[in-house]
Amino acid sequence: MKIVDILTKKVSFRRKKVFKIAFTANIESQCVYVKILTDEGIYGLGEATPFPLVTSETVDGVIASIEFMKSELLGADPTDIAKIHEIMDKTLLNNTSAKAAIDIACYDIMGKKAGKPVHKLIGAKTDSVQTDMTIGIDSVENMVKEAVERVEEGFRILKIKCGIDPQKDIEVVKQIRKAVGDDIDLRIDANQGYDKNTALYVLGEISKYNITEAEQPLPFWDVHSMAEINKVSPVPIMADESVHTPIQAEIACQHDACKIVNIKLMKCGGIYPALQIADIAKKYGKTCLVGCFYESKLAISAAAAVVLAKDNIESADLDSFFSFVNSQNGVCGGFEVDKDILKLSSKSGYGFEDYEF
Repeated sequence: MKIVDILTKKVSFRRKKVFKIAFTANIESQCVYVKILTDEGIYGLGEATPFPLVTSETVDGVIASIEFMKSELLGADPTDIAKIHEIMDKTLLNNTSAKAAIDIACYDIMGKKAGKPVHKLIGAKTDSVQTDMTIGIDSVENMVKEAVERVEEGFRILKIKCGIDPQKDIEVVKQIRKAVGDDIDLRIDANQGYDKNTALYVLGEISKYNITEAEQPLPFWDVHSMAEINKVSPVPIMADESVHTPIQAEIACQHDACKIVNIKLMKCGGIYPALQIADIAKKYGKTCLVGCFYESKLAISAAAAVVLAKDNIESADLDSFFSFVNSQNGVCGGFEVDKDILKLSSKSGYGFEDYEF
């Protein structure tokens, strides 16, 4: 099998309201859909959703990157995923969401060729993934109100964004716990918003509210301080922006900078390196979560497949598409939603209907 063409299309999704985290806010998500055509008539769909402040990419940059890699990828076998990544990495440094789109589309082709859904192809034994729901930064009252609404909708895990105002963060956690009760799993994500002393103070204060994990409290580059915090924190530390690639996962784990590793396909370059990161984390006794930026259902399907592929991937943060006003702009299929459960398609590949480019 050979790649004969690679098509791209820019797609936009508007959020129901502004979504704010410690270092940015947005109302719209832009992504790039990719379609890889082969000489056997099988095609694969992929998605790149870049995040400039994390992946250093824009949608226009993604399209340019894919066009730049295209000449080297034409004629390659899309089912030889190791070779596909070797070609991409020798052609272009970084640009991980662009590479993720190619990777995701190749796995779609592999699944279709094998007559299997992608999650089964890569080792899944089940087909259902539970996701959390993220509460963006807002007033204390609005964050509590949204938390209650999400629980009423059926979400049993809430991730609370914080990292701007430590005292407010503590109060938000306190009030949300009071409002939703003790049976709901609460997590926080500071998105690099604290320094070491502030992080230790906040973690100490919120630990009394049974917080299951604290995501990326410090700047991505400060792995040494993350390690110091991880040793004494009453709340398990998760590394997110500190870990993009398998190499960075090795570094973070070697330094014992976390107990949990957040894997995102857009950070690492797709399913193939995501599985490598999970294996590295397991070697060091770490668990993993698979997260997302602002992806549509296409990339979320690929990420959900990864959740089910490895036994040390224990949770998922795959909620982005819930917040889109125009979620039907994108592909149809992939999975069905029942409250906080994503049930993946049993069709080959990701189970998406064809998409017009």
